[in-house]
Amino acid sequence: MPALHYLNPDDLNFPPVEEALDEPNGLLAVGGDLSSERLLHAYRQGIFPWYEDGQPILWWHPAPRMVLYPEELHVSRSLQKLQRKNTLQITADQAFPEVIEHCAGRGNHTRPGTWITAEMLDAYKRLHREGWAHSLEAWDQKQLVGGLYGIAIGSIFFGESMFSLQDNASKLVFVALVRKLYQQEFRLKDCQIASEHLAAFGAREISREKFMQELAAGVNQETHWNWENV
Repeated sequence: MPALHYLNPDDLNFPPVEEALDEPNGLLAVGGDLSSERLLHAYRQGIFPWYEDGQPILWWHPAPRMVLYPEELHVSRSLQKLQRKNTLQITADQAFPEVIEHCAGRGNHTRPGTWITAEMLDAYKRLHREGWAHSLEAWDQKQLVGGLYGIAIGSIFFGESMFSLQDNASKLVFVALVRKLYQQEFRLKDCQIASEHLAAFGAREISREKFMQELAAGVNQETHWNWENV
């Protein structure tokens, strides 16, 4: 039975992803830090941090893995109808700090906090300034009403979190993201863990072996991130 690995703060290396625990599914390692170098090294292997305040940093690599191939995006008839009537403006990278604050529950005092800790907020804002983390936003006039963020490495987009303050705003942003990923020739969107919500958009589970093959083919490609017109 695989043992839980404790990371050396001075060593960026992770244990082999095949040694992730079956229960809880995908827990691979504990500790380390959220430096840009470690985070990017982790994402290139499909490893991501997920923990709560008061816990050490926990690193995950669940199997099977839910992904969405951009060419397999499914948009329901009701959402297509909503898109035709949509008056929201969709932008990219115009309000990353505000998006991640909302995802963390800090942008709206009526929402409880989430797993996005203050330490993670700082780390992903830094990745955004460095050009790795990106956001999409939905605006009603000048009010931010929905959005999402993630990490783009090569032709892989690692989705992290989304929020919505208006009915269906996050769904419209999600569809805009995936359609743009298709236009920019991204290989896939990593959705991490299975959910019915994502499956409704065409996301599906693949094996760890298949996921690692996709990463190997995608993370070293050039990233095409041209989002002037979303």
